[in-house]
Amino acid sequence: MIYFQEILKIDKSANMPIYLQLVNAIIHQIRNGRLRKGLKLPGSRSLADELAINRMTVVAAYDELQAQGWIDQKPRKGSFIRDELPVLMPKSIIETDTLLTAPDRIPFEINKNLIMVPHLKAPEGGQLVIDDGFPDPRLAPIEELTRCIRGLSKIPSYKKYLLYSETKGNTQFREIFAHYLNDTRGLPVTPNNLLLTRGATMGIYLAARVITQPGDHVIMSEPGFWFARELFQQLQLNIHKVPVDEHGLEIDAVEQICKTNDIRFVYAVPHHHYPTTVTLPPERRIRLLELAKVYNFAIIEDDYDYDFHYASMPMLPMASIDRHGSVIYIGTLTKALAPAFRLGFLTGTEKFVDYATSYRKLIDFQGNTFLELGLAQLYSDGIIEKCIKKSLKIYKNRRDHFCGLLKAELGEKVSFKIPNGGMSVWTKFNDIDLKKLSEEAGKKGLKISDGNKYDTIDNKYNSIRMGFASLNLSEQEQAIKILKSCI
Repeated sequence: MIYFQEILKIDKSANMPIYLQLVNAIIHQIRNGRLRKGLKLPGSRSLADELAINRMTVVAAYDELQAQGWIDQKPRKGSFIRDELPVLMPKSIIETDTLLTAPDRIPFEINKNLIMVPHLKAPEGGQLVIDDGFPDPRLAPIEELTRCIRGLSKIPSYKKYLLYSETKGNTQFREIFAHYLNDTRGLPVTPNNLLLTRGATMGIYLAARVITQPGDHVIMSEPGFWFARELFQQLQLNIHKVPVDEHGLEIDAVEQICKTNDIRFVYAVPHHHYPTTVTLPPERRIRLLELAKVYNFAIIEDDYDYDFHYASMPMLPMASIDRHGSVIYIGTLTKALAPAFRLGFLTGTEKFVDYATSYRKLIDFQGNTFLELGLAQLYSDGIIEKCIKKSLKIYKNRRDHFCGLLKAELGEKVSFKIPNGGMSVWTKFNDIDLKKLSEEAGKKGLKISDGNKYDTIDNKYNSIRMGFASLNLSEQEQAIKILKSCI
């Protein structure tokens, strides 16, 4: 909010008429950037009261500003600073006329241990994107969801949900979603075992933050989820990396590390491992649970796209057979909806969820209650399940088509295995500089990763996750055509 009495100085004892003082003051503040283009100025009565001057003086000033081309006065709408300002004769700049800009440096000390994570950038309009493995928002039940939220917002008794609510998430949604997790994933959870988060990434952060202190030892896969790796580094944890083979995390390596280190947790993605998409078989899952009991570590099970499995029924999560409370199970609804809907979940023992909820409240008081209420209705009506079944068929077709294009058009230039599930293909480029390929593709209208985020100090994979789900068949053909031309 702009306090005009602070920036528009009026000297009632001066010889210059007050309305001209006001005109000059407003022009000065427009020129130095404090009053931006398109800004709506206060009404004449409101500004007169704020400056303790006559209303007709403000009217005269506004008329003069309009005559000079600085503002537009629109009937029944108000007075607005013009986007196209008048051209002024050059004049020397005095100290008080310096352009107002935001400072470009931090004048105080910050945490020197912070790791700068690259910012995500939205693709340019009309640009083709081979992403990391995202859903197609064109398939999401957006109309049903917005219609449901709009309907709920009109019910007087629902106005209470516009106030602060439960940090764990809306009770109605948690009750419905707990039953859904029980029915579809075999998780014996109640609403008290469930915390709603803003995406799965918040759940990973909360779990790691509650379990560890700086200097603690943890295990994750190599290669692994780049965000989790940087998050654990940010928490100043000692990360032990375990290889991944065609069957997932090598459990023998996990055991060897546990024998010589006090491991606090193992971060695992057993279902459609990130980034390789392989699935951890039952015998390895059971053995990892046994190691958790013996060595007293937690398992953070990241199950980011459970519903999208094409070969057969998806394998039940480790959390469904955990009888010791070792597993913190994390998932997201983003894949069933769209990335813009930041809604994930964390499950664990009731006590652990209480700890995570307490910490979540310090950084984010609560989620989007009306979104949760709308989704509760869609789950009750079976709309989400119908959407997932429909999307599953479409994504399977897109997977097959995309893998066929890779083989037919790029041939020996790439190596990959057709994934049993998920939304991407882990693809190795043979004797190709991925950085140059990414740059050349960008010039031709295709955005594609250069693979850098999957690499570590020890390993350069020259591989990327190639998302197929968000591209229809025609878009896939265009994208691969551009890649082929670049190669």
